[in-house]
Amino acid sequence: MSKRYADATPHAASLIQSLRDIGYSCETALADIIDNAITAEAQTIEIMSDAGAAHPALAIIDNGLGMSVDELVEAMRPGSHNPLSERASGDLGRFGLGLKSASFSQCKRLTVISRQEGALCGAVWDLDEVANTNRWEIQLLEEFADIPWIDRLGPRGTLVLWEKMDRLAGGIETDQRKRAEYINRAISGAERHIRLVFHRFMSEGKPPLAIRLNERKLEPLDPFGTKFASHQEDREDSLELGRGTVTFQCFTLPHHKSITKAEWDDLGGPEGHLRSQGFYVYRGGRLIIAGSWLGLARQTELTKLCRIKVDIPNTMDADWKIDVKKASAQLPPPVRERMRLLVEKLSSTSKRTYQRRGQRLVDESIMPLWQRIQKDGAVIYRPDPAHPVFADFSARLPDELQADFANLIGLVGSSMPVAALHADFAGIPEEVLVDDVDEPALRQLAEAMIPRLLDQGITDDLIPTILKQIDPFNTNWPISEPIISDIIAKEKMDG
Repeated sequence: MSKRYADATPHAASLIQSLRDIGYSCETALADIIDNAITAEAQTIEIMSDAGAAHPALAIIDNGLGMSVDELVEAMRPGSHNPLSERASGDLGRFGLGLKSASFSQCKRLTVISRQEGALCGAVWDLDEVANTNRWEIQLLEEFADIPWIDRLGPRGTLVLWEKMDRLAGGIETDQRKRAEYINRAISGAERHIRLVFHRFMSEGKPPLAIRLNERKLEPLDPFGTKFASHQEDREDSLELGRGTVTFQCFTLPHHKSITKAEWDDLGGPEGHLRSQGFYVYRGGRLIIAGSWLGLARQTELTKLCRIKVDIPNTMDADWKIDVKKASAQLPPPVRERMRLLVEKLSSTSKRTYQRRGQRLVDESIMPLWQRIQKDGAVIYRPDPAHPVFADFSARLPDELQADFANLIGLVGSSMPVAALHADFAGIPEEVLVDDVDEPALRQLAEAMIPRLLDQGITDDLIPTILKQIDPFNTNWPISEPIISDIIAKEKMDG
């Protein structure tokens, strides 16, 4: 029995519109264009925009290898590369859709101009024309003088131009000012994404990749905080699989008190550190997943300093189910258990970073004002009535008031606003601060503690070092230091 066939070639006008809705945002669309430039060995990439013009436009210009006419036509073809084909290790593409689908997600007119060995060529996809003709046809350009930013294209390289930016403009057509504001806001929001996604190319490349946004150089954003001396990192680990090697490295960010607020905020980004903890998965050095536990753990306050760098080669795309946007992936089964062990190990390191102050509470030489008590599986904090500052004050009270004073201390502990503290620490822990303390209160505390420390056999030269470790002396050290020195001197004279 003979087989029958029918032509099922997709309608150009319909399918090319569908390519607009794969799910790109402005930031992921720009990143996909930058991928192509890096694959073309570009060392500099410029993003230029003119949002306030009557006809807004945006260009991404690189100094990569450039393309011939035949190469350009192939690059403009949707699905120009089979995702199953073998790629060079530095090739950041996959489906051969990125240039087109990323651009169409933001604009209706895509122009690509490229120069290779001095020869200039150009091609245009215009979705309005495709809608009229229903043909898979691009326009080949012969004149280039009117192309925006063409003067920025060097002896070799490629210029990708977005025009008719209906999506990037949020559909705003008549109000030119609001349209410009919308476009500029979208481009500004993409800046951090670019700094993060390509940070390894921008800092580790030889030479480092330079990316400029409207002539301003962008600085790489390392999510692991390796430039800070107080960060922690483990040795690199690896897992050999059939299609390549997966490498892992665990990092713990520095505590927020050891770096500036601006540096801390930059590391955490607009969603904060609670949302940015977890795995950072790189494909060929390019970040594709930023801050997710991939179902292996929950995002908690005590693990928010955890970061695990995962490197995969582009030979494992099918195993990891890398999507068209290169913005999501799934864990292959052999990798899941190894990652689970890493999560358990790194979580304990991050928790120690936050809990080390709690561990000091058991150090009797520091004499904490608050006791940390474990009771029936719960943790209770209560003021220590035996602390020297409380005990000394109680001893000066008449006998009939000492019990009342002890009751007041107990009430302070039992009235601690635990729910409010938990909510604040879960949301904005770095903005939860202790109250200010004045000089008389610091002196009273020091006068109560220093004699006890001397009685314990601690030398007078070591006492300032001990007291500097704890609050409120630590946070008020310029005031505390002369008070402590004065009291030590008086104790030595009296002794």
